[in-house]
Amino acid sequence: MTRHTSPSTTAEGVGKNATRLVIPLLLVSAFVVILNETIMGVALPALNRDLGISVSTGQWLTSAFMLVMAVVIPITGFLLQRFHLRQVFITAMSLFSLGTLICFLAPDFTVLLAGRIVQASGTAIMMPLLMTTVLNMVPADRRGRVMGNISIVMAVAPAVGPTLSGLILNVLDWRWLFGLVLPIALLGLALGAIFIRNITEPTAARIDVPSVILSAFAFGGLVYGFSSLGKAADAGAGIPPALAIGVGAVTLALFVWRQIRLQRENRALLDLRVFQSRQFSVSISLVLVSFMSLFGIIILLPIYMQNVLGHDTLTTGLALLPGGLVMGLLAPVVGRLYDRFGPRPLVTPGAAIVALVMWFMTTFDTETTIGAIVLGHVFLSSGLGLMFTPLLTGALGSLPQRLYSYGSAVVGTVQQVAGAAGTAAFIAVMSAVAASRLEDGANTIAAEADGIHVAFMLGATIATLAFFATFLVRRSESPEDAGQGADRMPAAH
Repeated sequence: MTRHTSPSTTAEGVGKNATRLVIPLLLVSAFVVILNETIMGVALPALNRDLGISVSTGQWLTSAFMLVMAVVIPITGFLLQRFHLRQVFITAMSLFSLGTLICFLAPDFTVLLAGRIVQASGTAIMMPLLMTTVLNMVPADRRGRVMGNISIVMAVAPAVGPTLSGLILNVLDWRWLFGLVLPIALLGLALGAIFIRNITEPTAARIDVPSVILSAFAFGGLVYGFSSLGKAADAGAGIPPALAIGVGAVTLALFVWRQIRLQRENRALLDLRVFQSRQFSVSISLVLVSFMSLFGIIILLPIYMQNVLGHDTLTTGLALLPGGLVMGLLAPVVGRLYDRFGPRPLVTPGAAIVALVMWFMTTFDTETTIGAIVLGHVFLSSGLGLMFTPLLTGALGSLPQRLYSYGSAVVGTVQQVAGAAGTAAFIAVMSAVAASRLEDGANTIAAEADGIHVAFMLGATIATLAFFATFLVRRSESPEDAGQGADRMPAAH
């Protein structure tokens, strides 16, 4: 029988100084690696010209990254159970640094794509690693403020990626998207190798190969399918999105069935008993909706500003920067408020703000000012900022320690699928409405404006439903009660 130490005991054992050093190091490292998930979008036109590749081929630099993330993240639950924290961190940062170096030196598209794949394999490990470490090292009454910092990594890093990319490309070529990140990644790797110590006791877990294969087809298929729906790819290029989504859905059902069987013997690749916590299930559902909104807006607003209003890439990136900064500044404050008041006083007003802003965005047309867009994006980011930290902290805090790593892996997987689905839903609706308006004789700008209007209506409707769902959110029970209750889950249910 494997011995598990309680979070409070672990926190006392490592000491406050270790906590202060390790968590900031993990936060900075995670921010750097997650930033790369969205940094390529703005660079693709220049990169396509430089390498002499088509738009649909260039999109694989983003699609392959997301696919690897979707495949690797579900496996991180096993990795964090099987290996020491220090081993996992060094592996993740080594892979990311190696991939960044390959991208920086890449002579052609094939090598660049290989570098992105290696980068993504390291990136996928970092967020579950960070969350699991916080849950093990930080006492329950202080988790809110630390999870607030994690919200910065999860939400702000992808949001500021396009802005940073635009600024770099304004003065340097695309290689420096990787060249400027590489020294930071290597510094993080070196500091981690020196200062990070092991805080958990690995178990003799075995990996279930059929589960890995099913997971790859399930989450990879869903992310690829949704991402393909959200692209203006060449007709007939690649696997049809509907087929990919269908394969993903079927294999996901098989994956869930196998995990339910294996978890009876504690051999599951991704232990789904995390969903036996009502708080976890409700919160993760709202996280999914929130990330759909965030990533949908990240992709839709730049299209609107450039294709409808005629702004350039740099102006678009700068216009979206204040919202990302506001979310980052708000996250630690929200974390402290969570520790004091619990989730619902923050989540419900946050969801209300998101819904109201989405309805406000349905008024955007061909005459909307950039000031109105910045204002709307700042308030939207504020509302999402009020939601992320309480939802993530409450969800993971409701689990017993033995399920921390699996809960963290579920959060990372949901983020990837929600991002792809949100992008696909917004773009698919916009494209369908715009095509219909073009057939009716409207000009291109008016057609796209109408398509974006309907896409925002879809987002506003979903956000309104999410607002009512927030009344189901409750404060997590105490760690002692959560641990006892969850430890009884298999027997009780």
